[in-house]
Amino acid sequence: MTPYFSSRDTAYRSPFGAVEEGTAVHFRLCLPREWRCCRAEILISCAGKPDRQEDMFWAGQPDHSHEWWECHFTPDTAGVYRYGFKIAWGMGQAYLTACPDGTAALWGAPGPRWQLTCYEKNFKTPDWLVGGVFYQIFPDRFHCSGKEKEKVPSDRILRQDWGGQPNWQPDETGEIRNNDYFGGDLKGIEQKLDYLASLGVTCLYLNPIFEAHSNHRYDTADYEKIDPLLGNEKDFRSLMKAAKKRGIRVLLDGVFSHTGADSRYFNRYGRYGEGGAYRELGSPYYDWYHFRCWPEDYASWWGFVTLPETEELSGGFSEFITGKKGVVRRWMSAGASGWRLDVADELPDAFLEKLRQAVKAENPDGLLLGEVWEDASHKESYGHLRRYLLGRQLDSVMNYPFCNAILQYLCGGDSTAFYNTVEGIVENYPPQVVRLLMNHIGTHDTERALTVLGGPPAAGRRRSWQATQKLTEAERTLGLRRLRLASLLQFCLPGVPCIYYGDEAGMEGYRDPFNRACFPWGQEDTLLLRWYQALGRLRKKLTPLKEGDFKAVRGNDDIVCFIRSHGKESLLCAVNRSREFTGVAVPAPFMSGEPVLGEGSIKNGMLTLPPLSGAVFAVGNSTL
Repeated sequence: MTPYFSSRDTAYRSPFGAVEEGTAVHFRLCLPREWRCCRAEILISCAGKPDRQEDMFWAGQPDHSHEWWECHFTPDTAGVYRYGFKIAWGMGQAYLTACPDGTAALWGAPGPRWQLTCYEKNFKTPDWLVGGVFYQIFPDRFHCSGKEKEKVPSDRILRQDWGGQPNWQPDETGEIRNNDYFGGDLKGIEQKLDYLASLGVTCLYLNPIFEAHSNHRYDTADYEKIDPLLGNEKDFRSLMKAAKKRGIRVLLDGVFSHTGADSRYFNRYGRYGEGGAYRELGSPYYDWYHFRCWPEDYASWWGFVTLPETEELSGGFSEFITGKKGVVRRWMSAGASGWRLDVADELPDAFLEKLRQAVKAENPDGLLLGEVWEDASHKESYGHLRRYLLGRQLDSVMNYPFCNAILQYLCGGDSTAFYNTVEGIVENYPPQVVRLLMNHIGTHDTERALTVLGGPPAAGRRRSWQATQKLTEAERTLGLRRLRLASLLQFCLPGVPCIYYGDEAGMEGYRDPFNRACFPWGQEDTLLLRWYQALGRLRKKLTPLKEGDFKAVRGNDDIVCFIRSHGKESLLCAVNRSREFTGVAVPAPFMSGEPVLGEGSIKNGMLTLPPLSGAVFAVGNSTL
């Protein structure tokens, strides 16, 4: 059936996807002649601009039963535009509205519109990450060098049982303090750089490393000091230098929406003497925070009094973080290649713009990547549409939509929902953003991918239940097979795959703190590890996985199949989530495709995959 319109087909909308401001976009409708359409209009809206309604013109017939109606629209300024179509016909007027797959539905009233993202001229993102591999490390739990720790606060619990279950129960006061430490440190990371290189890693993302009084360190106590359990600035510089020699860059976690109450800036508990905003009205840090009634009543992150919110645009805080001698530039000058921003959607636009200016002033090739859990191109917070990806703020984001699509598909969802999510992101995000997407399938904030794919859902169960859970042999076998498929998709989709430390070793665990256990050195699942190493080689060798176009190959609810192409090189990536042999017809060029990874065969134009398997085939020059 011929669609009336499809935003993802260049026969109807060209060019595809997000465009640079000033780019003419061609729109084309294919309407049945029996409708006797006498007028067609495009309806366009954009926040802060008056709505537009422009006529389309009749442009001929592709066949005896259809006719074309066309127009051009040129977005003159960056923004997120919404568009739909209105037609006049023998029965009055009707509207073409957007479906999840980008096609159009006919309605008698206005409905969902398509999105056209327009970004600023000269919006450039770093080239060095393209085609690479991220690796996320929770520093306390990755590797302990054995180096003696100095100046460690006495209220920390130092564990001697590497691999033991992290503390999760409240103390005698009813609080969960997150104050048990296993001793992972920066030197430990440095000692494992060759291991990371064997996975094809090109960029480390480190959870917070600055002084803080919890093992997760999202309650910053001093932005200018490395936490003493992790080492010191000398250790930091040594890690940066050693990583650089192996072609690995380092991304730091920037936690700027709040600090710890137990910090030199707020100092609620007096750890840092008599100063601090909580203890002294005249403190230079007083205007960093919002006191409704000093000192007890203050704004805090999600109501946690241990995490007072910062006033990011106050002169003192803004200069301290983004100034010429500020935190952002200081640690980049010491060797970091950029920042991942914690809860980026809780940072004001003006502050994000200052952060970008600071990063690019220190290094034009620096990376600024944000934590956003939804489609970041049309995320709303602070009561308005955010402008993360239009050129003045972020280079890219964590890709939770892809993560959710992969896990849901493998756990029983159909391929259509998967394609709609992936194609929607590729359509809505600027291409220079897409190529740098952090494609994870699990982080420190989510359950381990292996547990999601093999075990029973947590479904809101309490920590007491989560603490006792371990995958059965059958659950683990299923989870491992699905994890191979999840990682294959993760490594082959547009963007940059991000391995959460230990996923490649077969680590399990429900949510915090069970997803933050110690890396099982010497007890890795070797078959899974070899699989991840093979995926790393795939990323390094095959050009289409760097910046190749994405095209879905539809036809079977159980199989996800897509093409990545760049120039004369093309790859066909396919995954069968069912427990039976199943197949899908492939485009003509792949009838003679060469297998480069995984299981499966192509015969007589049909790709057949064994149960719970995946494969990559190549044509052109794409060979390992």
